[in-house]
Amino acid sequence: MASAESARTPRTEMTGEGRPMRPIVPPGILFGAAYYPEYMPYDRLAADLDLMRAAHFSVIRVGESVWSTWEPDDGVFDLDWLEPVLTGAHDRGISVIVGTPSYAVPPWLRQKYPDTTAHRTTGGPIPYGGRQNADFSNPDFRFLVERVVRRIVARYAAHPAVIGWQIDNEPGLELLHNPGVFAGFVDHLREQYGDVATLNDRWGLAYWSHRIARWEELGSPDGNTDPPYALAWRRYQARLTAEFIGWQAAIVRELARPDQFVMTCLAMDRPAVDNARTLAPLDVTAANIYYPMQDSLALPEVTEPAPEARPEWLRSSGTWTLFWNADLARGIRQEPFLVTETVASSIGEHSANYPAYDGQWRQAAWALVARGARMIEYWHWHTIHQGNEAHWGGILGHSLEPGRCYAELAGLGGEFERVGDLLADLEPDAPVGLVVSPDSRWLLEFQPPLVVPGTSTPDAGSYRRIVTSLYRGLFDRGIGASVVQTDHLDVEVGALVERWPALIVPALYVASDDLLRRLADYAERGGHLVVTFRTGCADEEGRLRATVMPGSLRTPVGAHYLESTNLAAPVDVRGAGDGASFGGGAATGWADGLVLEGATALATYDHPHLRRWPAITTNRFGRGRVTYVGTLPDAGLSRSLADWIASISLQPDPWRSMGASVTSSGARTRDGRRLHFVANWSWDQLSLAVPAAVSDALNDEHIDRGGALAMGPWDVRLLVEDGLSPRDR
Repeated sequence: MASAESARTPRTEMTGEGRPMRPIVPPGILFGAAYYPEYMPYDRLAADLDLMRAAHFSVIRVGESVWSTWEPDDGVFDLDWLEPVLTGAHDRGISVIVGTPSYAVPPWLRQKYPDTTAHRTTGGPIPYGGRQNADFSNPDFRFLVERVVRRIVARYAAHPAVIGWQIDNEPGLELLHNPGVFAGFVDHLREQYGDVATLNDRWGLAYWSHRIARWEELGSPDGNTDPPYALAWRRYQARLTAEFIGWQAAIVRELARPDQFVMTCLAMDRPAVDNARTLAPLDVTAANIYYPMQDSLALPEVTEPAPEARPEWLRSSGTWTLFWNADLARGIRQEPFLVTETVASSIGEHSANYPAYDGQWRQAAWALVARGARMIEYWHWHTIHQGNEAHWGGILGHSLEPGRCYAELAGLGGEFERVGDLLADLEPDAPVGLVVSPDSRWLLEFQPPLVVPGTSTPDAGSYRRIVTSLYRGLFDRGIGASVVQTDHLDVEVGALVERWPALIVPALYVASDDLLRRLADYAERGGHLVVTFRTGCADEEGRLRATVMPGSLRTPVGAHYLESTNLAAPVDVRGAGDGASFGGGAATGWADGLVLEGATALATYDHPHLRRWPAITTNRFGRGRVTYVGTLPDAGLSRSLADWIASISLQPDPWRSMGASVTSSGARTRDGRRLHFVANWSWDQLSLAVPAAVSDALNDEHIDRGGALAMGPWDVRLLVEDGLSPRDR
């Protein structure tokens, strides 16, 4: 168990010469919530902190939302209000992360510096009242941000409670259309392409008479219809966001202690964010992970409440979304990560109240830890009594009295304290890599290949649907996945094969020739490469390749296509050849007209027109193989595909199939021990046979191989393989 002292004293990694490299998160699992005493209806600081300590809190996050409190008027600062919070937390062994307030600007700033207002469209300023509504590239805004950040950090860097700094909050919400931003974009293009003739050629601007004779003629992005322009614009926006976060981080580091880490609070895949690029200058990944609860976490899946009953941004439901977001966060840097915000009770609007069933808070938190989380922090401590998010439920409700949520989290905090050291530097099981590409996401948002189900509306979420359809199959079959940035592939190919025996590449629409060559080399050297429709179609500029597709992957795939079709309705798919055991499922959304050139069919369409083409193919290539998925698999087909990939390319693992309502997520500890996080996502009382001798790290129960593991409804067990209790080690 980590002591209170170790929980609030960060460590610093050292180089071989003994010099500090970068601060790292304290050992164990940090546990807590965002805390806003400035929003309380009355002074209750001591009572709140006592409740937090009783619930085994080890961290709180403060200060990021209240620039107008830090600086009530231009150049007038009030910095002392946070001192009692930090001192009270420190006295109780609770660490603090302090946020910089640049994401929510005060009214005086908007009125005195109107040119700092963000424009959502050219000439269209965002009305005051929300957040992320400033042009953070504006020099006046930068001056004001630097001034307040320097004051805050200088005031509190020496405070012993402070272990880290959060830069901004959920950056990248808006695509900025300000005149200065557009001028900077044109300057960037001028530097990249040199002259307008090159730009005209590379972007294909002869189409619809879009050729320009001078840089001043480039149209604004509002009405743009050219894909290379769209890609360049999104890349530039992501670059601005990353540069702003890095700029602020440098200011903080000038004044912060060397042992304090610097992070931001990432809402992954915001419009103006490249996750990996934004976090590159920071010390650790920190992400907000939200998900629907109640029956949305049930396995097998149920359909109530209907997706339409939830806020639009939460309509993707299911236990798999919790794991997906955790794997997405870990994959940004291939490192453990922090969860800066997750679900306390209700999420979002007044009409979207689905607080957890008993046990689900605990389950979800352990699931995040199983996939690499080093901090679980809830948003937020108390349900706020005013403002836009007054119905976004905290750990305490509007009454401020501890209830069901507090009681369950207090028990969870005790578990984290007890076994925290066991969980340091976990390496989650992830034998399959799944490649993601922000460039491909942006272009498939601009020109979607799929429609919103049940409509004729192009679906801007097509890329995510394709990627997660493959991820869900792995999840349903208990196969851990590592989300891989395209930059992570830029290593020795043999190392890729060793790290990920199977590599899934969904809808890599934008890809350089070098990246496609590297994928082919991966397969030739012994890896199992799985690619899907819409892969390799466009080059790094976003220009469609003038070749028979799948282009340079044609030989490795062992098939080509000359036409594709959307599917207006699902089409049943049957196993064929080596995939004859496919357990059913359907093709949805899309079908490539695949013609075999050495590959064999794994699955075919049960349709009088489509049956001429295979739905899924596989081809031996060098020492490995390439499997091509020419359609969007439904859940059944994705599960069948995952089963087949596992049978061909992965080591057997008896923990993968524990029951329809059960997940078993494996990991290896720092000292090489095997852990299994087993959860029952149902109301059923279960008895499961364990494939190996284990001890439950939370209650010291020992179970022999083949013995019965009892699980209650919405239960989770943390099992250490080999039969020895952690206390006996």
